[in-house]
Amino acid sequence: MTIAIIDYGMGNLRSVQKAFEQIGCAAAIITTPQQVRDAPALVLPGVGAFGTCYRNLDRQGLIEPLCAALRRGTPFLGICLGMQILFTQSEEFGSTPGLDIITGTVKRFQFHHNPGTAGRIKIPHMGWNTVHLIKQHPCLNGIADGAWFYFVHSFYVSPEDATVVATTTEYGGCVFVSSIAKDNIFACQFHPEKSQTVGLALLKNFAAFAEHG
Repeated sequence: MTIAIIDYGMGNLRSVQKAFEQIGCAAAIITTPQQVRDAPALVLPGVGAFGTCYRNLDRQGLIEPLCAALRRGTPFLGICLGMQILFTQSEEFGSTPGLDIITGTVKRFQFHHNPGTAGRIKIPHMGWNTVHLIKQHPCLNGIADGAWFYFVHSFYVSPEDATVVATTTEYGGCVFVSSIAKDNIFACQFHPEKSQTVGLALLKNFAAFAEHG
């Protein structure tokens, strides 16, 4: 089975593709609505602005086939912005609509002045951090509670339904949702393709989940 990585003009797709190839899984970069419809499994990576992500997907005619694929059960992995765009809206530039696959809001980190931490809490949250397991999912098989993953982001997701939360992470006193899981969907704020051995293990889990359920 070939994993389909959606190219909508944002993010280092080749690094994601190379990570899948490193675990022995074929991965192809796709750009068209028909390729999204035909894909046996989908990956949506990305970094950057939420609104630009939505507009790019819309410009390429990818929103309808992507949402249809998600709703009919196509295995899906969202990475960073590729997770955030699943939500109802983002606080970026006031309020920006998303795909509304997962009900909730994407919020910006807000750190108020604290003399004890001033100058040490930076936005974006960038670098290695740990994840706390909230619920099990095939994509997390063998991933230890407290495993380290690589993050680069200024916004985090806030789902209305707490049952979709798979892992949480703490940064600057803020405990945020670092991955979600619902049916055929697994999505993470961190970058497994940049997270060395543990990241490759997660991608291998997703490939097995996509092939066998």
